[in-house]
Amino acid sequence: MTSPRSVTAAGAGGLDAIRENPAGAVLGFDFDGTLAPIVEDPASARAHPGAAPALARLAPLVGRLVIITGRPAAVAVEYGGLAGIDGLVVLGQYGLERWESGVLTEPEPPPGVAEARAKLPGVLAAAGAPPETFVEDKGQALAVHTRRCAEPEVALERLRGILAALAERTGLVVEPGRLVLELRPPGMDKGQALRAFVDDLGARPSAVLFAGDDLGDLAAFDAVEALRAEGVPGVLVCSGSAEVTALAERADVVVDGPAGVVDLLSVLVDHPS
Repeated sequence: MTSPRSVTAAGAGGLDAIRENPAGAVLGFDFDGTLAPIVEDPASARAHPGAAPALARLAPLVGRLVIITGRPAAVAVEYGGLAGIDGLVVLGQYGLERWESGVLTEPEPPPGVAEARAKLPGVLAAAGAPPETFVEDKGQALAVHTRRCAEPEVALERLRGILAALAERTGLVVEPGRLVLELRPPGMDKGQALRAFVDDLGARPSAVLFAGDDLGDLAAFDAVEALRAEGVPGVLVCSGSAEVTALAERADVVVDGPAGVVDLLSVLVDHPS
């Protein structure tokens, strides 16, 4: 088993609270980089082979199990092999979409997404984006990736300002990530999605855990810490990588990538109380 690199006192308390009352706990997870390894082509991403089985074993033991991802919810379900997990909720597009029990609820994309989609090729050409730069169209958002470029971080910095300007003109916001800049609608992030999910339960959870790997997951960390301030035990889990260190600096528990997250899930399954 992959052991956590570190566990804070608050994290240990949160894990104890989950084990003592798993039926009252809310466990949340990012998808890419947390349950699924990061790959060059987002379309080829698939969950770690142990992720879906571990989630399926955990689902009947805990109060609520939720995945909050920037991907479309249906894509995360497909790529994760999650369709048959009873009780699992997937919030896609940072919470704009909800998948539950095979039913997908999604809003119409705001007009700014279509405008940005039309202008993006010209903007990238004007910025001198390397030819290896590619756009992932998520329907509700547009993600510009530089992972395939010879100097991906240099290419990302070259695009940061001009994409911010495009976002401002089209009423969108820029969400930075691991060698990606995403243009998406404002008004929802993973923290707001997690907090709304918890609040909608109607009862105070016994504990809340969130596991993530990228900058977009910091908002969910903020939500867990806000719940802690209200007396709800919480656990911040970082799926560690060399590309992003900001989450590791905030986390209670740091594990080695998706394999470490799966190991942590297995511990909760094997020792729920």
